[in-house]
Amino acid sequence: MNSTAKPMLNKVPEVTLYFWIIKIMATTVGETAADYLIFNLKFGLTNTSLIMGGLLLAVLGLQVLSRRYIPWIYWLVVVLLSIFGTLITDNLSDNFGVALSTTTMIFSILLVATFAGWYSSERTLSIHSIFTRKRELFYWTAILFTFALGTAAGDLVAEGLHLGYAVSALIFAGIIAAVTAAHYWLKLNAVSAFWIGYILTRPFGASCGDLLSQARAAGGFGLGTVGTSAIFLIVIAALVSFLSISKRDVTEAL
Repeated sequence: MNSTAKPMLNKVPEVTLYFWIIKIMATTVGETAADYLIFNLKFGLTNTSLIMGGLLLAVLGLQVLSRRYIPWIYWLVVVLLSIFGTLITDNLSDNFGVALSTTTMIFSILLVATFAGWYSSERTLSIHSIFTRKRELFYWTAILFTFALGTAAGDLVAEGLHLGYAVSALIFAGIIAAVTAAHYWLKLNAVSAFWIGYILTRPFGASCGDLLSQARAAGGFGLGTVGTSAIFLIVIAALVSFLSISKRDVTEAL
């Protein structure tokens, strides 16, 4: 690399316990915040999608233009992508009548195509190598599809198969545990384990969000979308502030 150039540092955080806690909470907020905007504030699905889409593009622009990992920008993009991914799936299901099984298949294909294009172009899918704009764009495209896919899969298991939110959360938690065990004890490739885990934590977080926020009559704990979203956003903000100060999740580009 030319010593006179100003290369970007790695644009994503180190994968630590903090990473997974914030990520799961962000997926929960994606589910509950979308419901809050649509139903509580009565924005409607279409208006909410347009508003959140515009906000996402603005914050994503800040993230892409930055030359290093900045915790609050990065995690704000993740939260907004979580909300927008939920809205994409909801639009397909509610406005266009696409079955959850079909949306699950569509987003699975789109995610695989993104990974294929990314690997074909860059020869890596490692998040420790996000130090070019092209790789970052591949990264965020993949993240969007993981959220949309996770929403569709989570709704399919919990609502489409009528298993309920608690059972759905337990199912995805069990699969996540199995993937973790496969990585540590069966030597599952770290990159593969990361992306499988990233996909699965979306329906797990969404199921937890619905379990906490939905009324008891619907199988939830009845905390509501306002209370659930507020609690998780406060915790996310506290953890991101801690990471901004401590820099415990800053990683070098490989």
